Amino acid sequence: MATVTRSRPHAPSRPTTPPDRRRKTIASARRRLGLLYASPMALLVVVLFVIPLVLMVWMSFNHWPLLGASAPNGVENYSALRDPLFLRAIGFTLKYTAVTTVVLGLVAFGLALLVQESRPGVGVYRTALFLPSVVGLASTSLLFYGLFNTEASPLNELVRFLGLGAVDWLGSTDNALASTVGMITWRFAGFYMLILMTGLQGIDPLLYEAARADGANRWQILWRVTLPLLRPTLALTMVLSLTGSLLAFDQFFILTGGRHETATVVISVYREAFLSQDLGRAAAVSVAILAVLIVVNGAQLRLLRRGR
Repeated sequence: MATVTRSRPHAPSRPTTPPDRRRKTIASARRRLGLLYASPMALLVVVLFVIPLVLMVWMSFNHWPLLGASAPNGVENYSALRDPLFLRAIGFTLKYTAVTTVVLGLVAFGLALLVQESRPGVGVYRTALFLPSVVGLASTSLLFYGLFNTEASPLNELVRFLGLGAVDWLGSTDNALASTVGMITWRFAGFYMLILMTGLQGIDPLLYEAARADGANRWQILWRVTLPLLRPTLALTMVLSLTGSLLAFDQFFILTGGRHETATVVISVYREAFLSQDLGRAAAVSVAILAVLIVVNGAQLRLLRRGR
């Protein structure tokens, strides 16, 4: 007997999207979503940074009094870079930057080595060392101004107790520099200690064990193992320290007011803008400072990438 087979009608095939096209569609959607999420911050950057930066560059090519109408004057404002007062401010700023970077870096690194290992009570020391960094720089400067200038301050009482005689902490360039570096070290050492401690804890302990097995002593381990592996972290702290020192303003403005040749380049900008009432010259000096910071930070970030 012959059997009759019924052929089922084939369902219409659905159009399929090629895998490559689907992946591109998903990637495009993710990019659009990422741009949507980033747009508020991008708008803030444009409003708070890009527009003021463009305005500052424009002001540097104009005679722009604090009160009154502006007028173009070409590159005349950049003659402020040859002003003897500004040149002395550059010299003092570089000196302060060099001293602060070395002293602060050594103190912070020493503290990081002391508190890197977990021991009973080490959390208390870490907290105590970090606490000064939560105090605002202006508040710290006012606090130390009282310590340096008040006869009955604990600092001066301690000096008299030790029989060292009266010390004019802010009465000369060298004294003001040393006093300010001490204050900055007290303020920021805990912050840099925390960064360096994080870098130290990221080093594999097996490397230290291997170095000890090879007969290396503590100094050899420090120079041959710790410092090379800590180079990216050290570069980061150097970027922060150099940038902060080159832009120093609050500490010297409050402690000395720029007297005794302790004016920094940012104090020079303040003087041009609000004492000389010439915003054009102040903008020209600011543009020059920004260019130097870009070069310095670019070199440091290159060093940071090289150490990875």
